[in-house]
Amino acid sequence: MTQQTWLTQEAYDRLRSELDYLTGTWRTEIAAKIEAAREEGDLKENGGYHAAKEEQGKQEARIRQLMDLLRDASVGESSRAASGEAGPGTIVEIRFPGEKETERFLIGSREDHSASIEVFSPASPLGGAVTGHKAGETVTYTLPNGRAAKVEIVSVSPYSP
Repeated sequence: MTQQTWLTQEAYDRLRSELDYLTGTWRTEIAAKIEAAREEGDLKENGGYHAAKEEQGKQEARIRQLMDLLRDASVGESSRAASGEAGPGTIVEIRFPGEKETERFLIGSREDHSASIEVFSPASPLGGAVTGHKAGETVTYTLPNGRAAKVEIVSVSPYSP
């Protein structure tokens, strides 16, 4: 089962444009590069041919990644926001124990560069820990170094650009 990814409309449009370019114009261009390099002769020692094939492999992997991401994407307002629950498409404000300052972040896809706020994936330690929780709750999560950390959820609100 694939995990649904939440994206802003701007991010969805940007990724859709990238996919359209890669599956259209780029594929035509790389096919022409490969054919031109193939016509140069011996493929064993043809650096241009091997470079073009390597580029083709990398971009085809990106095409598959984009197709999977966009197929399972949820765009727009989060269904969790109405319930006050943190999750993809929500802005979460947190406070670390002993701190007065708070931090805010969007739970969404790391592919979402259009957000004017830091983005945490729901698969990240902090994003995953706060998902499903509401303001006033304290959650514990595991840091990359293996230690446990706590954060208080100060507020949860829907993302709006």
